[in-house]
Amino acid sequence: MANIFFMFYLSVVMFMFGCLVFVSNRKHLLSTLLSLEYMVLSLFIFLLFYLMFMNYEVYFSMFFLTFCVCEGVLGLSILVSMIRTHGNDYFQSFSILQC
Repeated sequence: MANIFFMFYLSVVMFMFGCLVFVSNRKHLLSTLLSLEYMVLSLFIFLLFYLMFMNYEVYFSMFFLTFCVCEGVLGLSILVSMIRTHGNDYFQSFSILQC
């Protein structure tokens, strides 16, 4: 029982560290996308242990992973299109008014 609460606590701490990295000032879009994927992974761990603790079906975790993969692919496609148009993934060289 204590092991499950430790995993809950660990996933919440992982999510908070992911949020901290996400809101910090980063120069590259790739590091921001990686921190978002880290946050999604911590939410998946939290969801999985929550569903197992409450004795629910864990099929919802597969839907969650499907949407997470779609979110990751969308982020990578935006990154690739930004690199093709601007030449790099620095936030300083990207202006929202150019799009």
